[in-house]
Order: sequence, then C-alpha cells, then structure tokens
Amino acid sequence: MSSTKIIIPFLIIFICFKITAQTKKIEIAFLADIHFQDLYGSFNDINYQGIKNPHNNKHTVLRTMQSQLNSTRIFNENYFAFKTALDDIVSRGITYVALPGDYTDDGQPIHLRGLQKILNDYKNKYGLQFFITTGNHDPAGPYKQESGKSDFLGAEGKNQPIYSKKGMYASKKNEHPVLISTDIAKMGYTGVLNILGEYGFYAMPNYKFWTTPFATYNYNNYSFKKAQIASNLKQRTYTTIDSLQMVDTSYLVEPVDGIWLLALDGDTFLQKKDGSFSSASVGYNNTIIHKNYLIKWVKDIATEAKKKNKTLIAFSHFPMVDFNDDATSDIKKLMGKNKWQLERVPATNVAEAFANTGLKIHVAGHMHINDTGVHRSKNGNLLVNIQTPSLAAYIPGYKILKINNSNNIEVKTVTIANTENFKLLFDLYKVEYNKLKLEHNNNVWNKKILEVNTYKDFTAWHLKELIRLRFLPNDFPIDLNIFLSNVTGEELLLLATKNNELDFSKALKEIRNNTKARKNQLKIIATPLAKNNLKAKDFRKWKGLDLVFDFYRLRNADELALEDITTEKIKQYKFIYNAITSQTKYINKEDTTAKQLLLFFKIFNSFLNSEPSNHFSINLENNTITDLSKNIN
Repeated sequence: MSSTKIIIPFLIIFICFKITAQTKKIEIAFLADIHFQDLYGSFNDINYQGIKNPHNNKHTVLRTMQSQLNSTRIFNENYFAFKTALDDIVSRGITYVALPGDYTDDGQPIHLRGLQKILNDYKNKYGLQFFITTGNHDPAGPYKQESGKSDFLGAEGKNQPIYSKKGMYASKKNEHPVLISTDIAKMGYTGVLNILGEYGFYAMPNYKFWTTPFATYNYNNYSFKKAQIASNLKQRTYTTIDSLQMVDTSYLVEPVDGIWLLALDGDTFLQKKDGSFSSASVGYNNTIIHKNYLIKWVKDIATEAKKKNKTLIAFSHFPMVDFNDDATSDIKKLMGKNKWQLERVPATNVAEAFANTGLKIHVAGHMHINDTGVHRSKNGNLLVNIQTPSLAAYIPGYKILKINNSNNIEVKTVTIANTENFKLLFDLYKVEYNKLKLEHNNNVWNKKILEVNTYKDFTAWHLKELIRLRFLPNDFPIDLNIFLSNVTGEELLLLATKNNELDFSKALKEIRNNTKARKNQLKIIATPLAKNNLKAKDFRKWKGLDLVFDFYRLRNADELALEDITTEKIKQYKFIYNAITSQTKYINKEDTTAKQLLLFFKIFNSFLNSEPSNHFSINLENNTITDLSKNIN
C-alpha cells in the first residue's frame, strides 16, 4: 500500500474536523441584574449568622419583605432563581455565560464572596466560563464606601440594621441594635476585582485573545504575558476633567475561535463638591462625554473584527438605545421629565455614536426589563440593543445568543417560571407581617403574596405591590391616579365611545347615575363591539387598577407579558384606545384627566407595538430582524 493511500483518509478526517469546528454553533447566556445577596453568607468580623428559619432550622441573612416590595428588585428569593438559571444553562450544554452588571446588590464583601463561591462551583463542576462587566451596583463607586442597610430581617419580625462603621445609623423604636461589620461596606473597583477578577476582568491562559482600551499590543503580536501586564488596574486608567485618575475595566476577550466578547465598563463616576462620587446609574449619557475614548476603541475593535472575520458581541450594564418603544416623549409629557427613570434613557446621540462604530449587537441590563431597541444611524448602520430581564423582577429570565454563522445571530429569552425553595423564607415573612399589623402600619404589604405557587407569580405580586406602594403615588399624576383607581373597564369603554362634548368628571357622573343613558349607549356600541368579537359585559370584569398592572407588565416584560394578559383583554384595551383617540376633538381642552388618559393609552399602545423581544434572529449582512416567536418549540 502506498503512503498516499494512507495519508488521504487522515486528510479527510482533518478537513472534516476543521469544518465542524468552524461551523459549530456557539451559544452564550446573558444573566443581568441578578442582585445577588448571600442568604447563607458569613460575616468575618462579627458573630452574627442571621435569624433561624423554623422551616429548615438554618440561619439566614435576609432583607424584610417590606423592603423588597418597595424596591425595583427582589433581594432574597433571587438567590434561588440564580441557581435555577445556572442549572438550566448547564442542562442546555451552554459553556459561556456573561453577566452584564449588578450581579450583587452593592458589591459588599459578604455577597461578593458568596457569588464567587457559586461561580467557582459551576466552573469546576460543569466547565462554565463566566465573563463579567461592571454595573452601577458593583462597584457602587470607584472606591470603597462605608455603608449598610437598616432593613435586614431580625428576630420577632423586627428590622436588624447592619452597618460598616459606627455612628452611621441609630436604631429606631422596635428595631434591634445596630451591628457593625466591615463586610457590609460597598467595595470599589479594587475590592470587586480582588474577588471576581478571574471572570474576564483579567487575562487568563485559556483565552485566545484578551485586551483593553489601554493595551499597546495587537492581535498579531499577542501573548498571555503581555496581557497579564495589561490586566493590572494601574495600566487601565483615564484622566477625568477634574484631573483624577479613574479606572476603566473594559476588555475584549476571545474565549473560543471566532467569537469576540466586548465587555464595556459604562460606569462614569463624577466627583461632587464634597469629594464623594455620583452614582453611575445615568449610564451612557455621561459615558460618551467623560469616557469618549471608548467610542474610538469600540470602532477600532469593530473594524478589526470585520477584517479578521470575528463575530463581535458587546455587553455592558447600560442600554445604548431607547428602551421605551418610541414612547419616551409621551412618558415625559405624562409623568414629568424627572420621573419613571427617564434620566436613564440613552440620548439619540449615544445610539448614533455606537452605531457608527460598526458595532451591531449589544446586550444590556440595568432596567430590569425585556426589550429590543433598534437604532439605524444616519449612515445606515444598524445597532440592536438587547435588554436582558432581571432574575429579581417580573418576568424573571435570561437571554441566549446563538451564533448560527458569522452573519446570523439567534436570540432566545428563557423564563425562570419556577425555582426550588423560593417559598423557604415565607414563615419568616409571616412574623414580619404580624408585627407590622400590630403596629397599625398603613402601608403594610399584602399577605396574598405568600399564597403564590410559582416564582414567576411571586415576581408578578412583587410588581403589583410595587405599583401600589411606590409607582402610583410617586410616578403617576395625581388626577390620573385617582381616576384610574376608581374607574371600571365598562366605564372606560363608555367614556371612550361617547362621541360628543366630553368633560370626564361630568360624563362619568352621568354614566354612573343615569341608567337609561348608559343602557342606550351600550346598545349603540353593541354593533362595533360585535364586529371586533367583543361584548360590553366582559369589560365589567376588570377595573382601572387592572389596566395599570397590565401597563407595567408590558413595560417590564414586553412580549413575555402576553403570557399573563389574555388575548381578549388586549383586544378590549385596543378597542378603547382606538375609540378614545378617534374622539379627541370632543374632549374639553381644560380637562387634565382626559388629556392624561389619552397619553396613557398612547404609551400603552406603543408598548403593544414593539420590536420582537422574545425569540428572533438578526441578520448582520442585510441588517434585518426576523421574529421567530411563533416557531419556539
């Protein structure tokens, strides 16, 4: 047998292997805004283990339910949801996991260590590779800050304050004495990276390539030794307008041949007159002003990725594109420019700047919402901003990006509908609830949240209580709040279809007091309702507050919320929207409530007509997005 005949089969095997390696579909999971707090963490400098849970006799360090239901995120049960999400990722055979910031709830050592332990466990047991970038909660500032919380749950349902330094807080009546531990201080860049640096922040030997905006080497002369030197935080600083040297932990990593993950540090900490630093929560509106070198770096990376045929996916904590489905101007008119976290909406010049770098895909968190934002620049460039839902809010979930080939990215949203042990702390909350009721607290939370059967339902109740306790009183105009809190679905239908001189307060009195007029109007609108397969009696099944709840559900979860809002209900809302917008000429121009309701329904309709956000594909060659939600298995 000739040597040629022996070599050919080996060549065929080698070529087939190479083709398979090049065409293998890579999947990356993105888990944003975990807000991890270690329920079973240990304080290194005090002998405090939390309170004993009668359900399992384990000591637990947790926050009160009252604090959870006044916050945009859950503090405790997300501990279990995080592990469930990681288990789900493992079951899908996914290796690469990116965390776009706020992986802890303020970067305290006790929680950073707990997170590190979990990440290490999944790395060692299942081979997961984690890549992290910064959020406005981790670090909460550039340097360590003394801090603490007054609302840990202590024995007898009382608050247990824990602070990092004496004198920061004085216990109130019916609270436990303050505990002091340095493990509850907020860590700056150095503290966070000392614990989590190995997860992308620093170069690792197994990476194909790793660099920063400040590195002097390139892809062609790369070496791990050079990358190690560039990893040092002293090599990763920029000068602020106040001549301060500040850290930027942005990095680019190639974990597997052909895939470039670009982790951007969008945190911009501006020094105040007292020497402290502002929060970075505003996001890229500040970043592109004070860290504009990032724009050039991203452009260089995008250009190089195209030359070398690398698939470039960026991720960071803050959104780059408006996430309000083109309703931001209307929200501003309705709520006010300083409400509804509108300061976090990226300005058009942010999206324009990043789109023109050549970057096409960016995965973000920060807002705890499921959304897709699309910006097409004046130069014809496409930027798709994918908002990853939080595991600590409604609807809990994460994103999977599958790189099918160099020109096609498939995006799937995975919902964490349930998680083991999420009811484990409920007995402790019951003690808290009973204490609050004994104190005749008017703003005590609704105990029905403890009757839910799934984690998803728990987050829905969290949102419902958040609306009642915080959003309605703080965000909504008083007139609209009062109106929607006292109106029924049928009354909204009748107001929307009155078709004559309309003053809401007078019209509503007539609807409620004149039975004959109401019946006559119901007869008149029966035909248009029937044409839409609707019946007036079905509008009686809901009230204005149900409409507000669905408004927030859509805003938070986008298409995912349609699992919880019936098709029938959506048709009813659309009918009212079309009816009320068609009779604007009849509305009294001095009627504030009527104008506010029109804006409310306009915003609601915008939420119903958004970009695909559940399951879709992005074609990087022709810059198109295709909805695949109907094809989900």
